[in-house]
Amino acid sequence: MEHVTTEQRFNEIIGGSKPTIAVFKATWCKDCHFIEPFMPEVEAAYQDRLTFIHIDRDEMPELCSELNILGIPSFIAFRDGKELIRFVSKLRKTREEIEQFLDRAVDVVNELQKS
Repeated sequence: MEHVTTEQRFNEIIGGSKPTIAVFKATWCKDCHFIEPFMPEVEAAYQDRLTFIHIDRDEMPELCSELNILGIPSFIAFRDGKELIRFVSKLRKTREEIEQFLDRAVDVVNELQKS
C-alpha cells in the first residue's frame, strides 16, 4: 500500500481507470492499528481489481477536511477522479466488514462498466 503524502500524488492515483481504495488512518488511532495485521492479506486478495493507498490524516488535514473524513480508519473507493462509495463509521472495522466494502466497490465498478 503506497503511503501518499501530497495532494498531487493523491489526485494522480485516484484519477486512474483502475479503482483505488484510499485508506485514511493516523498513527495514534487504536482502530487503525487493529486492522494492520490482516490488511496485507486483504490487499493481496484484491490486488488484481483494486489499488490501495494510505493517507495519514494528520499529514494531510486539508484533503481530509475536503473529503469530510471525520472517523478513522475510513475507506473511500475512487475511479477516474470520482468518489464511488465510502465506508466510514465510528465503530472498529472488522476484516469481514472491510472485505464486504471492497466487494461492493468492485460491484459498483462492474456496474459502471456496463453502462
